[in-house]
Amino acid sequence: MLSTDVAIIGGGIVGLATAYRLLERYPGKSVVVLEKEREPAMHQTGHNSGVLHSGIYYKPGSLRAINCRLGKLAMQEFCEREQIPFELCGKVIVATSSAELPQLQRIYERGQANEISCRLIDAAELKEIEPHVKGVKAIHVPEAGIVDYRQVCERLALKIIEAGGTILTQAKVTAVYRRGSRIILASMAGEVEAQHVITCAGLQSDRVTRLTGQTPVAQIVPFRGEYFEVKPSAHKLCRGLIYPVPDPNFPFLGVHFTRMIHGGVECGPNAVFAFSREGYYRTSFQLFDFLESITYSGFLRLVWKHGRAGCEELWRSFSKPAFVRALQKLVPEIQSEDLVPAPSGVRAQALLPNGELVDDFLILESDQVINVCNAPSPAATASLNIGNLVVDRLATRF
Repeated sequence: MLSTDVAIIGGGIVGLATAYRLLERYPGKSVVVLEKEREPAMHQTGHNSGVLHSGIYYKPGSLRAINCRLGKLAMQEFCEREQIPFELCGKVIVATSSAELPQLQRIYERGQANEISCRLIDAAELKEIEPHVKGVKAIHVPEAGIVDYRQVCERLALKIIEAGGTILTQAKVTAVYRRGSRIILASMAGEVEAQHVITCAGLQSDRVTRLTGQTPVAQIVPFRGEYFEVKPSAHKLCRGLIYPVPDPNFPFLGVHFTRMIHGGVECGPNAVFAFSREGYYRTSFQLFDFLESITYSGFLRLVWKHGRAGCEELWRSFSKPAFVRALQKLVPEIQSEDLVPAPSGVRAQALLPNGELVDDFLILESDQVINVCNAPSPAATASLNIGNLVVDRLATRF
């Protein structure tokens, strides 16, 4: 049996960043990361669009706002130090009609409250920044950027191993129980004995939280985000990041254009209910996941509240012309023939029983266990600071 001071369940970017920060601050401690797949970062992190978020959307004072700001700076410093390419290409949030101006103003005010470098620009200045975008007004966020989070995870994994940590792959945790003062993790790679356990399990976070003996306050419901890649001939249509003004009554940001750090442009995602927690394809189906979601009161209430918007998202999933029309509101020149399908991602959406989304990072604790129960976007941007936050909470127990 492998024995360690701290075991971390989950080898996505939050789990790796937590292990990295722990070994950085406590080099004498032993750390084991257990990842159920053949390599780290194969789920939400590996399907991330690669945006370095500024934190403009988030409620001032929330964990998302605070950790995004500090985490973005930490991520940039890490990438500079490790010579990982990133670029502050800038972002515009575009109002395409006067009806969107009040919401645009509210986002700008949040940006000011969160100390984001951003400013309101008119249609003429918008054309200077993004010549192919149509809008009546916009917010320009020059500090928004792009990076490859898979590459970040590869480097984090290397640093963890260099610092004496262990990363076990194909090590799905199937049970957690106590033996005296120690916690035993039964996994597909054997048992691990630990003094402290941290869980960063993403799409499986509620289930893993339950394994540790805590009761999650929210259930994960998966939503697939589908993307198209823009052909090289149409790359000129997008210089940076182009976002719509999000509908304040709908929990997703809407389809947008994203420049990628290694070249190319992606557009999307829509947001459709996935029939499997790891359902990256329309045909993906897992009976238990499906039944668990559709019988959950939180999901049923969400459907009741946002059913019309959800149907529009579903229609865009099956109708490329509908998807293109949504993109054309921002960039009228984009055409169906400019787009080819790109890999999808799945978002772990934490829903409360009343149908409300958990709109912040959520961390539950017991005497020897810290569960990161909800880490939605901008978790990748914020990961190094989330790691610090978790280690801060663990430090009082050493």
